[in-house]
Amino acid sequence: MLALSRKKDEAIVINDDIEVTVIEIKGEQVKLGITAPKSVPVYRKEVYVQIQAANKEAASQNVDVNALKKLVGKK
Repeated sequence: MLALSRKKDEAIVINDDIEVTVIEIKGEQVKLGITAPKSVPVYRKEVYVQIQAANKEAASQNVDVNALKKLVGKK
């Protein structure tokens, strides 16, 4: 892990197209602004972990393809 010190209004750049700027610092809370292409999803880590868990669970489900086809009216 790379650890960097930044002050308010200072930024870091990742891979030429992502910029993370320190917007505000209040006590132990830091507000960050992230500029990235729309094709790059940006999530809080706790949300990302939930998404990954839901995807893993969905991928492990046994799906009855014939039942799905009946639901959408295909034979």
